[in-house]
Amino acid sequence: MQNNKKTDENKPLHVLHVFGRLNRGGAESRVMDLYRNVDRTRIQFDFMQHTTKVCDFQTEIEQLGGKVYHVPPFRFWNYFSYCKAWKQFIKEHPEIRIVHGHMTSTASIYLPIVRKKGVFTIAHSRNAGVDKGIKGKLTKFLRRNLKEKCDRCFACSKLAGEAVFGKKAMEQGRVTIIPNAIDAARFTFDPEVRRQKREELHIQPEELLIGEVGRFDPQKNQKYAVEILAECRKKNFPAKLILIGEGPLMETVRQQVEERQLQEYVIFTGLQKNVVPFYQAMDFFLLPSFYEGLPGVAVEAQASGLRGILSDAITTEAAMTTLMEFRSVQEPAIVWADRIVACGHYERQNTLNEMQEAGFDVKNLAKRLQDFYLRVNKDHTQKF
Repeated sequence: MQNNKKTDENKPLHVLHVFGRLNRGGAESRVMDLYRNVDRTRIQFDFMQHTTKVCDFQTEIEQLGGKVYHVPPFRFWNYFSYCKAWKQFIKEHPEIRIVHGHMTSTASIYLPIVRKKGVFTIAHSRNAGVDKGIKGKLTKFLRRNLKEKCDRCFACSKLAGEAVFGKKAMEQGRVTIIPNAIDAARFTFDPEVRRQKREELHIQPEELLIGEVGRFDPQKNQKYAVEILAECRKKNFPAKLILIGEGPLMETVRQQVEERQLQEYVIFTGLQKNVVPFYQAMDFFLLPSFYEGLPGVAVEAQASGLRGILSDAITTEAAMTTLMEFRSVQEPAIVWADRIVACGHYERQNTLNEMQEAGFDVKNLAKRLQDFYLRVNKDHTQKF
């Protein structure tokens, strides 16, 4: 489909990125990295979230020239009012020429609505699984045939692409893999930053700091990380655990730590605006998730030169260096603990070149995505 609507060449092209909430999650952080690196005289990002709450990135978005819009969260029984909200929005904002949907659960509803107005649409799979129970089943139901309801299908990994668009679509080349690139130079190992942060956290030189970064919910499986620490301590291995993030299961994990009498060995930092110094302070990275798309935190950890273990439920595309290994979360925690004891002491290296060569540096990706947006705005048949 051609876009016949004329746009002012002197004004930036507006791209709307759609999320559930603009918290400091992985997908949101990756898009903000892109936003900081595109030429904003040519491309302007705006954001739609399904809440009226002020988002974590709102101030920065406004400083960069973007806007944050709101529609009501989808609840099934409000289907008609949800559709009405989207129809009203796109009618009132003709400057929006591309809608990039990172929230795929309801993308099969909102993307066709804006597509009818000549807007170019992208569905972007960010995860390779869904929540258990009725919520997960409803999500799968809603995004069935999504690949037929948008102009382009993006995914952060092959597994994420298969999960949302199907294996056949992947095999047919209908899905484009867009790596979860980061500003890799920011994460490059810095011994002085490490020293300062460890001193602030009261980590002794002989202590090994294990870290996990992520929202406290069932998917991220922080309870397993606590059990791994417990096994390390049983071996009299001087390990501590730092858990960065917040979420509904945070208090449950705190209780687990108390029950295991590990309070002096576990650090809860809450949500952090700048995680870079924490990666520098760590010695070993864990991500025992039950499912992921391509976790940005694993990319950040490797950019920081950290060794680590990822759940084998995570795509092997998440290992862009030799620093990560994969193990099953069905194994006893002692198996992971044994690996930490065996591999926890090593010399940190600068991995910037590896990250750039693997395509996970945001500066290059931002230029490619910017050029793609500009091309498809003129001709909807253009490829990434």
